[in-house]
Amino acid sequence: MSKDGLCAIVTGSASGLGAATAAILARGGGARIVVNYASSAREAEQTADLCREEGAEVVVVQGDVSRDEDCRKIVAAAASWGRLDALVNNAGITRHVAHENLEGLSADDFQRLYGVNTIGPFQMVRAARSLLEAGAKATGGMAAVVNVSSVAGINGVGSSIAYAASKGALNTMTLSLARALAPLIRVNTVCPGYIDTPWFTKGRGVEGAARIRDSVVAKVPLKRASTAEDVAELVRFLATSASGNMTGEVVRMDAGAHLIA
Repeated sequence: MSKDGLCAIVTGSASGLGAATAAILARGGGARIVVNYASSAREAEQTADLCREEGAEVVVVQGDVSRDEDCRKIVAAAASWGRLDALVNNAGITRHVAHENLEGLSADDFQRLYGVNTIGPFQMVRAARSLLEAGAKATGGMAAVVNVSSVAGINGVGSSIAYAASKGALNTMTLSLARALAPLIRVNTVCPGYIDTPWFTKGRGVEGAARIRDSVVAKVPLKRASTAEDVAELVRFLATSASGNMTGEVVRMDAGAHLIA
């Protein structure tokens, strides 16, 4: 990070974890943040206001990361800064289909989820590479890419088989990109477990989401549900020089759920 603040793009930052991440990265003075949204301009502006309250300069850009031209448009919004210090690939989608219901998923479902969850991060990295390298050279350090994945990609669980597969592919791609982009750009991934955000409400309804939350809290060793801010703090760590000796890591944050036999 340079003395005049962090320059970062956070995809899918209109709400939830993306919004929390953008607001946290905006702290510290002089930050410049690209807030990206696919469909909710109103929520994206609310995120932008949170960042501005922290003293950040903000650009709001609409774009679907599954489209390469949109990825290049999102990155172009940061071009006038001359550099990027961090790219957070947070945009993601799912389809809620019980894993045993194999007829409930189509090839189109897989292609759409892979388009946003796996191909999107690749296209964003490709589009942002030169600005990230410029950021590393400007600061004399390294720029950072942080991919937001899921424990679904480790354990084959979650909202659908297609979702778990797309996140597993993202985890593997993290290793490939970390090798390809070193030493100027570090690439790491966060794998949250359950996060108490509207994500589950949209897919399962209010009562269904509450049941999931209560079940998670009862089972995990730490007896708590992660918040968007919890995970955003981990993203900030990986996006800044605090984690300067880390690349190619897939970091799980699940309140200890993986410890359950």
